[in-house]
Amino acid sequence: MPVESTERLLLIVEDDDAFARTLGRSFERRGYTVMLATTLEAVATLLQKRTPGYAVVDLKLNGDASGLACVQTLHMHNTSMLIVVLTGFASIATAVESIKLGACHYLAKPSNTDDIEAAFGRAAGNVEVQLTNRATSIKTLEWERIHEMLAETGFNISETARRLGMHRRTLARKLEKQQVK
Repeated sequence: MPVESTERLLLIVEDDDAFARTLGRSFERRGYTVMLATTLEAVATLLQKRTPGYAVVDLKLNGDASGLACVQTLHMHNTSMLIVVLTGFASIATAVESIKLGACHYLAKPSNTDDIEAAFGRAAGNVEVQLTNRATSIKTLEWERIHEMLAETGFNISETARRLGMHRRTLARKLEKQQVK
């Protein structure tokens, strides 16, 4: 079966059905054809029939699934696909890994259709970005380390706590305080 390619074909990989539908409708109003998937398996099935030019991938999917595997699969399928990772669990470690695996941009939630579409347009990068003199705080470094370990363990909280040498409930409380979803 031939693989169909559509210039404005967008794949949204998101396990929050309401958010995925809302985002999909918003992109459809902008002239995109939208496909929705909630798992890596669903992505693989869709890629057998269609080749999207654009993708929006949630970093943390149902259970302990990581959107990073989806980014890798999508990029291997079509290296010119513009992939934006969208997450409520933003960290430098996952941003770097997303880009290394083939994403063109990484956005923290809440982000809207304007933000995502602008990210597609900024895929080449910008050498004019302002550098900051602000030092990184201990809390930020701790948060980054927690998220790096979460990504390494596929968002398994128990394993992350074990590797960080902290009690699972302590880690759960730290994650709750950030109120990211």
